[in-house]
Amino acid sequence: MLTITTASASASASISPPATPNLQLINRRHLLLLTSLSLSSFSVSDSVATARGLLQMPPPRLTNRYFLVRAGESQYESLGIINTNPVAKTSVDSGLSDKGKKQTLKSALELKAMGACERNCWIWPSITQRAYQAAEIIAAVNGVSRSYIVPEYSFLDARGLGAYEGKELEAISQVYESDSISSTIKPPPIDDGTPNESVADVFVRVTQLMSILETQYSEDTVIIVSPDSDNLTILQAGLVGLDLRRHSELSFGPGEVRYVDPSSIPTYKQPASAVYKCLNPPNCN
Repeated sequence: MLTITTASASASASISPPATPNLQLINRRHLLLLTSLSLSSFSVSDSVATARGLLQMPPPRLTNRYFLVRAGESQYESLGIINTNPVAKTSVDSGLSDKGKKQTLKSALELKAMGACERNCWIWPSITQRAYQAAEIIAAVNGVSRSYIVPEYSFLDARGLGAYEGKELEAISQVYESDSISSTIKPPPIDDGTPNESVADVFVRVTQLMSILETQYSEDTVIIVSPDSDNLTILQAGLVGLDLRRHSELSFGPGEVRYVDPSSIPTYKQPASAVYKCLNPPNCN
């Protein structure tokens, strides 16, 4: 900690003879001057880019293999209500519905059939109730120890839909209409604490997540469990170089599982033309 002290107001006012220059002090000042000049020669943007070490999207290769899973239907979804406020993400009401538990069991069995955890695997769920419940079901079915479940506290939060919070699920189509125009358009804001995130905002989050996973693991299998579809569609679009403005065309149904590979995109959701490609997301214009 840097402590700065000041001279006492009661210091003597008498005049002292000139002091002999302190060579040690002069050398320190000289060193500080040289250091400041050296730092100023670096580009700020270069130093920030180097420090953050974010994964470049689309990546030339991945160190690990990944499976993307959307948690089964939530209690709110069973009522047809949009719920994305992170304040409620750990509440019981944000958990899986009975139908959602069955959907998640199906996805766990699908992962087992795909051999996802044959050589063990790491399960990274959002801390959101339904996603974490889904992770526990996946672990139980695939014989994975609970110690291999790594809860994620922010990067996998459901996309905040602002003023659409509490509206009927069908209203999300209006959000996707805006997404198709620009990846930077945000849903209207609201004052209840619900974020209003653009596609670009979510892209930053999931890119940060992938950067952590690619740094932390090597030649491992990671199952990413999201509470909603948008995290996964935006992530998959970024990974395979698809235009983020059309991420919703890759939508995940509750309990859906995909292996991260261009061929894992369902045929009926394949891009219609090369215009769909995006080699520098989120700038896809």
